[in-house]
Amino acid sequence: MGTALALLACTTHAAEPDAPKVPEYALDTSWPKLPLPNHWALGLINGIYVDAHNHLWLYHSPELVPKYALGAAQNPPTGKCCVAAPAIIEFDEAGNVLRAWGGPEDAKVQGYDWPTAGHGLYVDYKGNIWIGGSQTRVAADGSPPDGLYLKFSPDGKFLLQIGGKGPSKGSLDTTMLSGAAAVDVDPATNEAFIADGYGNHRVIVFDADTGEFKRQWGAYGKPPTDLKIPRYDGGPTLPKQFNLVHCIRIAKDGLVYVCDRLNDRLQVFKKDGTFVTEHVYEPMTRGSGSVGNVSLWPDEKQTFMVMNDPGNFQTVILRRSDLSEVARFGHYGTWAGEYHRNHQMEFDLKGNIYTSEDHRVQKLRIVNGVTP
Repeated sequence: MGTALALLACTTHAAEPDAPKVPEYALDTSWPKLPLPNHWALGLINGIYVDAHNHLWLYHSPELVPKYALGAAQNPPTGKCCVAAPAIIEFDEAGNVLRAWGGPEDAKVQGYDWPTAGHGLYVDYKGNIWIGGSQTRVAADGSPPDGLYLKFSPDGKFLLQIGGKGPSKGSLDTTMLSGAAAVDVDPATNEAFIADGYGNHRVIVFDADTGEFKRQWGAYGKPPTDLKIPRYDGGPTLPKQFNLVHCIRIAKDGLVYVCDRLNDRLQVFKKDGTFVTEHVYEPMTRGSGSVGNVSLWPDEKQTFMVMNDPGNFQTVILRRSDLSEVARFGHYGTWAGEYHRNHQMEFDLKGNIYTSEDHRVQKLRIVNGVTP
């Protein structure tokens, strides 16, 4: 079963002659299978990603499950519901939970730093899981900033830590991150490209197995800077510095897409950091910005991209060849099919879209027969 709430809100732009037909979507209410097992409850959802098996991986913060929802976790229990789910959960295509692991207690056992404020999940070409953290200053409870990215096996074995806990050392330092938001690993070089963007203002690249620093760049491929530059005001002059580097995605043809969220733009680079082009979307958007993340359509040419627009509570379909919009839909709300603090959107291997919000993931299925 599904509802056409998302589809009915869709605005499709005029297509060029012979242009590929654009997919249209409606909410799939059958995903995931509910309730979750073991009386699990979710905290803030930090990241989602679809792997090579078409499985959805979800990363959330168990420590942020509301206390009123943890009755079953008390000793003695104060209610039948609930307990915090492990931090990393794998779902199959039908929405069944396959495995789950991770969290601060696992970090203590295996001897690595767990993110204070989790952010981003990525599954690399070897099946390994990457997560980061977005906190950039000491919190009210004394918890330290996040200057790290972590890599695990699919079963949760700790493999690599890049950086560590603590304050930023600046956007030119190669030993620490600062509020890193996302990562993509290039199969051709086994390099990890990190969007180091909540605190720093750069893309930084490391060897994905050793953590050895390779290179870095800021907006327009220039050296990154920490100068206090205002966010984009919608005018003709675009900022020369990133303002919240929130996503990074590498296409099959080697182009690297970087979301400059609070500047409402997508910048494109070669893998060596050479600037190629940029595109601004909804330039008068303030608040959360209009360019949250992008995901690539799973055909050979990666014809389309889906872009999350958090400032306008919308899903945007782009034509990758020229970064133009071909469809836009969605609006604010807490009902099924609406968006509440939409944070990330990802294509699966069939072109369906998963969307994440603070405490839920929704699946949008294709309804007009378009296939990758």
